[in-house]
Amino acid sequence: MGFGISPSGSFCLASAFTAMLAVLCPVEPALAATKVPPGNRNIEQPAIPGASARRTKALKTTYDAKYNKVIELLKRDARLRRKITATAKSYKIDPMHIVGAIVGEHTYNVDAYDRLQTYYVKAIAYVNSGLEFEFEGEDIDKFIQREEFEPCVELTDSYDLWICRERIWNTKFKGRSVDDVDYPNDRFSAVFFQPFYAGQTFGIGQLNPLTALQMSDLVSKTSRMAKLNHRNPGQVYKTIMDPDLTLPYVAATIVKSIEAYREIAGFDIAGNPGITSTLYNLGDPEARARSLKLENLERAARGKAPRLPQENYYGWLVNDRQTELEAIFAN
Repeated sequence: MGFGISPSGSFCLASAFTAMLAVLCPVEPALAATKVPPGNRNIEQPAIPGASARRTKALKTTYDAKYNKVIELLKRDARLRRKITATAKSYKIDPMHIVGAIVGEHTYNVDAYDRLQTYYVKAIAYVNSGLEFEFEGEDIDKFIQREEFEPCVELTDSYDLWICRERIWNTKFKGRSVDDVDYPNDRFSAVFFQPFYAGQTFGIGQLNPLTALQMSDLVSKTSRMAKLNHRNPGQVYKTIMDPDLTLPYVAATIVKSIEAYREIAGFDIAGNPGITSTLYNLGDPEARARSLKLENLERAARGKAPRLPQENYYGWLVNDRQTELEAIFAN
């Protein structure tokens, strides 16, 4: 027999017998997360950022044209649809979450390729291009050995580890001069993990390499795929370019957003692909969940109802077109 602590914080005697344990250490039931209903909270689509408009104009196309192009790819490629459906099943999410991420990215950020085969060809090209994860000649592996990253050393899960390193970057290096090196006031992923140009994302899921590294352990566990290694940029880029490899990483990213909002903010967003698509677009779901939690604590203190998670322009489109997207997968 030993001593345990009940969820309320009081000490209680822990017995080896389950019945006695239930009496001596009552478990307080966890509060159920509030389900976010399907559909949009905003009647009209929120404003689309200027960067997306400029990118679309530079490609001499329109949002409608890009949307129609990715829709045609999904309609035409039954193999891709099967891959999306199977991946969603493995990660216990609705396929519309993965579809929403793909459609949103290819409507507002990049143009879809006409054929899935083009993504495979690009994947091989990146493997052979001699990529490096570095800044001003300092390799990422050497960079993360700095003493500033010591708080992350004991972390073993890839998600926790790289989230920790990203936060150290934000607080200790971003926009600062350290050891006579001026670090850009930019995201960790843009500075060290995008050797062609900052802001670049890749593949049908438009993932960036840092996100893929974060999701490596979850994907390895769920999909039995080899873990990614930051010392092998070619492997990372091939994974996010290859449709056979990248879809599990898209799914894992969505799963982490759903978990963050359930565990931190107390909302179940699993039934609203527009919200998960919004988070896929914006990133850092944990910080956004914490922000929403704090906002709702303040609202409660003022006697106001909690604010539900809100979709942005990207997620709004996904919810607005959900019926059309579901119809493609009904065949």
